Amino acid sequence: MQPGQFVALAGNIGVGKTHLTTLLANHLGWRAYYEPVIDNPYLTNFYEDMDRWSFHLQVFFLSKRFEIHRGMVGSDEPCIQDRTIYEDKEIFATTLHRQGNMSDRDFENYTALFDSMTSFLRKPDLVVYLRADIGTLMDRIRCRGRDCERDISPAYLEALNQAYEEWSERASLETRVITIETDSLNLISDDSAIRGVLDMIVAQLGIRPSTREAATAALVG
Repeated sequence: MQPGQFVALAGNIGVGKTHLTTLLANHLGWRAYYEPVIDNPYLTNFYEDMDRWSFHLQVFFLSKRFEIHRGMVGSDEPCIQDRTIYEDKEIFATTLHRQGNMSDRDFENYTALFDSMTSFLRKPDLVVYLRADIGTLMDRIRCRGRDCERDISPAYLEALNQAYEEWSERASLETRVITIETDSLNLISDDSAIRGVLDMIVAQLGIRPSTREAATAALVG
């Protein structure tokens, strides 16, 4: 295991990134970095009026995720990140622009800022892309019950899913990407499913068996 090894979990709203981030961090004893959703002052406004608030929302996410990313790669501590800075532009800003919720002018300014900021950053050593169908995403979003997400439309999630498919192919040219289908996975209470996913990720990281056994023992308790 290399010092400062960096794994990123990517995927659509409600796919289960945060929960798997916690599972993987506990499994490996690595530090977890979570998406700054709860503290975003624009999120509720955004879902009420995407045209007005999309640029503000994306700039907020970009600035916060840049701070997180810079801190992660500046440390020797291995870590797992819940959603990457690259998804901000490649998925969300791009989709909002395609749908007409972000103007050409705002998208061009946002892209210039994004390109300048990310040119200084190291990419993840491994991206774990979690994929799910729209029905699965809607069910999971309803189950977690965030007020600001109540009116997310299936069409918006479908557009994001398409952007993720396009981005995952491009990202695989620059770093390792593994895709995990999550529709039939219960990572909340199915121990077998949890173990299978964790083992798959650990294998991609090349962690030695002795380290893996110790991590597994810690997970089981």
